Amino acid sequence: MSSILLLFLCLVIGVVLQFVKSTPRNTHTVLNQFVINISLPAMALYYIPKLHLSGDLLLPVLMPWLSVLLACILFISLGKAFGWSRALTGCLIMTAGFGNTSFVGIPVIQALYGKEGLETLIMIDLPGTFVALSTVGIFIASVYSKGTTSWQTILKRMFSFVPFIAFILAMGLNISGYALPDVADEALEKITTTVSPLALVSVGFQLRIDRKSPYWSYLALGLAYQLILFPAVIFVLYKWVLGKDGLMIDVCVIESAMAPMITACLVAASYGLKPRLCNMMVGVGIPLSFLTIALWYWLLQ
Repeated sequence: MSSILLLFLCLVIGVVLQFVKSTPRNTHTVLNQFVINISLPAMALYYIPKLHLSGDLLLPVLMPWLSVLLACILFISLGKAFGWSRALTGCLIMTAGFGNTSFVGIPVIQALYGKEGLETLIMIDLPGTFVALSTVGIFIASVYSKGTTSWQTILKRMFSFVPFIAFILAMGLNISGYALPDVADEALEKITTTVSPLALVSVGFQLRIDRKSPYWSYLALGLAYQLILFPAVIFVLYKWVLGKDGLMIDVCVIESAMAPMITACLVAASYGLKPRLCNMMVGVGIPLSFLTIALWYWLLQ
């Protein structure tokens, strides 16, 4: 219960800070950089070396890639059918195809499933969401903005991304069986506790809703895919078709129902893919996702 309270309290603090004049306008940028470059790598180095690697871990890793694949199929088809602009199609793929598996996902999973849930989340987040964004996401944003991105650029972005570097190191520790000294392990554990509060304050600080926007119908379509359709696909595929069950699968379903990924929306906006719609997907999607996540959690129970 205290974890749920902390989740909403930090979110509210972030919203309140929007109206405090002394708060720097780049507060969310600083918080984001800390979480991405310090907290998430620490989490990878703390949890991944302790994982028991098995074939079942492919399911969490594949989930975010399936999200992007299905988003491409759906929105490219709709874009051709209804004559959407390339920017609009690319925006919906980027904002609906990548879920907020860390900034919102980590505190939610921690509150619902504790440390055991975070072990699955790390596999969803790093080799799943972040690697997909660093490769396919950059490629999609470039193509739909009429830009060009070489494989050298994509590889450079991947291997300069601190959480991905930490993931590679952590996997090396796991495979080699080398354990970090207790003092280092305890320090990493303490750093991981900063993820939830800082991420949620950042999310709250960035929440914006444009009531006069012409994009409400596209917003509804993108969020319907991300909060309802795709989680339903994962629920049916993992639990019914593959016949899997347990905490790992439950975490996959909840993570598949997360709101749009802030980083993916920032990438899309920076490439000129309907920045106003990108902001709305985050501003409306995150608060709404707490309701739909509660429904999915109830269904899983």
